[in-house]
Amino acid sequence: MKLLHLDSSITGDGSVSRQLSAGIVDRLRAADPALEIRYRDLAADPIAHLTLGLLPAASPDSRALLDQFLASDVIVIGAPMYNFTLPSQLKAWLDRILIAGETFSYGPEGQKGLAGGKRVIIALSRGGLYSEGTPHAAYEHTESYLKAVFGFIGITPEFVVAEGVMMGPEGRANAIDSASAEIDRLAA
Repeated sequence: MKLLHLDSSITGDGSVSRQLSAGIVDRLRAADPALEIRYRDLAADPIAHLTLGLLPAASPDSRALLDQFLASDVIVIGAPMYNFTLPSQLKAWLDRILIAGETFSYGPEGQKGLAGGKRVIIALSRGGLYSEGTPHAAYEHTESYLKAVFGFIGITPEFVVAEGVMMGPEGRANAIDSASAEIDRLAA
């Protein structure tokens, strides 16, 4: 089984999403020691953003990223919420895997996802409180976007969410503890 591990936080060792994504990978590796893991730090090794001269279908690097995604059984993504949405580094990677005819298609019945059968687990960190029922829920565009994007290609992602990580040391500790309990549940 192949696992692709991506991190997109720019905060390095202080990143909660990186801590959580590593915890997820560790739990999955413990359950399957033969797991083949590939890692990419999208902040340290960024993918160029799309431009008129850089279309995904025409780039060998883009093809390699798509092939790596397609060959993976499990994808673990560390995704912090910056300014109400995901980091642009993660968006650049998504632009390489959302390819008509490869991961989705259009036909007489409409759009169809072609990448089903993969497990995607997203470690999401948010500085404040943005979950459903909070006063700022309408500002949350990371989890909702990632649900839509992966759903479009036929995958229902799973989320481990730590929110309130910038609301003092106690808020951060509580958020990490809650997310760690969710990791245990997902790995079971």
